Amino acid sequence: MLMQIALFGAGLLAFATGLVHSLLGERLIFLRLREHGASVTASAEAPAPPATESRRLGILWATWHLASVFGWAFGALLLLLALGQAPTATGVLIAVAAAHLTGAVLVFVGTHGRHPGWIALSVVGLVAAVAAGTA
Repeated sequence: MLMQIALFGAGLLAFATGLVHSLLGERLIFLRLREHGASVTASAEAPAPPATESRRLGILWATWHLASVFGWAFGALLLLLALGQAPTATGVLIAVAAAHLTGAVLVFVGTHGRHPGWIALSVVGLVAAVAAGTA
């Protein structure tokens, strides 16, 4: 029983940490960058040189929030364990698929598709989703 309570607390803390991480990042980092004229997503205009500030900020923004998303996936698995439901292979695959597909969207939006990380995240997410459907 004590382990379930601890795991439940850890799962909730993982969700809370991700939420606070993303909200504070937006407020303390990305809002200030926007106020100073920086764009946290790449420009949708003509392709920019690889080392432009907006491209670096776009991937930084996506990666910042990706950490929260992955934390939420782990939090979901911890909550399942806390509820006495050992995650099945399907449950783990769904968590992996959801985290990676959400991450792919973040990287795509943050870089307007200019960073290839969205492709790799998409492939992992789709393969995990297909595997979840066959598990």
